[in-house]
Amino acid sequence: MPATASAVLDALGDPTRRSILERLADGPLAVGALAERLPVSRPAVSQHLRVLKDAELVAESAVGTRRLYRLDPTGIEAVRAYLDRFWATTLDNFAALAEAEARRDPRPPDDDRRRPDRPPPEGEHP
Repeated sequence: MPATASAVLDALGDPTRRSILERLADGPLAVGALAERLPVSRPAVSQHLRVLKDAELVAESAVGTRRLYRLDPTGIEAVRAYLDRFWATTLDNFAALAEAEARRDPRPPDDDRRRPDRPPPEGEHP
């Protein structure tokens, strides 16, 4: 796993950090504004922001004497790229399984057993 994806997954494992990301989804905020609605101290919020920044999930910028934090898509893109590898493999495996099943049972998908306008085969209940 790429280092960035690993750091992102580790960072997202904490509920306080996930709450911070959810708040930042509405726009940039300062530490004080983030700390107001969290059950942790302002220094703890700063620590969480440092972890999120190291994972490239948030970025900071100076606005006058304040530091504002905003979402940074870099970390999410790293995790998405990591997970996309598994998704592509899973789709390939599913396609191979479907093709193998079609070769074993070439019956069309809407045979008599699946058509509501025909009576069920003998011994089957509707």
